[in-house]
Amino acid sequence: MDRQLLRPENAALFPEWDLEDVRSTFFKCIRWQVEETLDPLSCPYHYYCDSNYPGNYPPTVDVLVLIFATTSYLATLVLMVIDISRRGRTSVAQSKRYLLPSGPVSLPIFLLMLAKGHRINTIFPLSCIGPAILQLLYISALTFNNELVNEDVKYAFFEASTISGILHASVYLDSVILPYYTGFDALVSSRFSGECVSCVCRKEALVVGGKLVTYRGWSVTTFFVASTLCLRIIRRLSEANRGKITVIKSILESLGWILVTKDSVYLVINSPPEQYLLRVTAFGCIFVLICLHLLKQACNQVLQLHSNYEK
Repeated sequence: MDRQLLRPENAALFPEWDLEDVRSTFFKCIRWQVEETLDPLSCPYHYYCDSNYPGNYPPTVDVLVLIFATTSYLATLVLMVIDISRRGRTSVAQSKRYLLPSGPVSLPIFLLMLAKGHRINTIFPLSCIGPAILQLLYISALTFNNELVNEDVKYAFFEASTISGILHASVYLDSVILPYYTGFDALVSSRFSGECVSCVCRKEALVVGGKLVTYRGWSVTTFFVASTLCLRIIRRLSEANRGKITVIKSILESLGWILVTKDSVYLVINSPPEQYLLRVTAFGCIFVLICLHLLKQACNQVLQLHSNYEK
């Protein structure tokens, strides 16, 4: 996206404004207030930021978030490789759910991170990396099942907890990225009126989330991932129509993977240019997991063909 965050003509008109403060004001604005304008031709919509999020946490919090997210990603990567090689020990397989991002240990921590994401914005801004974290949760939930849990009730509890966590994560992510995308739209699609730091004139009304980036955490992707997990529970607990449920689950799971890939590609191409290298690195790691999944599917197909040939 080759848009400049501050237009040169605006910066030249108001040299006393610190550009970093202006960006922070726009990106962390909670509520934009529209007011009557005296110039309906050149300034039909006049907005100013009425309320902002509180300040950021210290850089130490960002570093801890980075370490935890990196560790969770590496655990997912290693377990996917072990799963493909089929050489992992049973003890590793039984305990892997505790190491995964969607597991009962890591998922609550990720939810806490996303719930406070608007204040984690110093060196590891969740407004930029939060979508990649949600994609990681999707991939973890789709790739690994809790089928090794012996008790049906316990299995249903684990899967239901994962579903609830993913739904909450998508809502928390939207609370972080929607003000960010709204401020980005206000910044690059408006001109400063000069009345205040955040006062802008627009040709069209400003909407929540803006119109430049259409990605949302609460989306069709979330629906397909959650539906896949629900069908896993139904298939495990139901004695009848398991074949039909398995087919429907496989279709929804495939659509979930397609949408996760689509969202990742879209975010790399169309996201705001802030922290571009960090975002590309994060989604590059996500694409590695997607490629591993495709490799696993290809290996399964080859093994299936080989088994059919022997028969």
